[in-house]
Amino acid sequence: MYRNKKLLELANEIEYCTGCGKPRDGTIVAAHSNQLRDGKGTGIKCSDARIAYLCARCHYEIDQGNSLSKDDRRSYWEEAHRKTIGWLFESGHIKII
Repeated sequence: MYRNKKLLELANEIEYCTGCGKPRDGTIVAAHSNQLRDGKGTGIKCSDARIAYLCARCHYEIDQGNSLSKDDRRSYWEEAHRKTIGWLFESGHIKII
């Protein structure tokens, strides 16, 4: 399972939540995928490569909230993940050599 503490800590540098777009408020963290296909299991986090930088509100809604359907939570997280990966490349934190 891929683990990278520095990748998780970069959540402290992004200026906005990749879920709702709200400016950084001190609550943004690297939220792991909850999908079994990504390696999630009871008491097991998936790979650090499957993260989205989310504020506390978005993270809660995806993990425990009830305002979104299961499919909507999955879609919301996937879009935030794509934005997170895009930001990592655009900001120069991930480079292809």
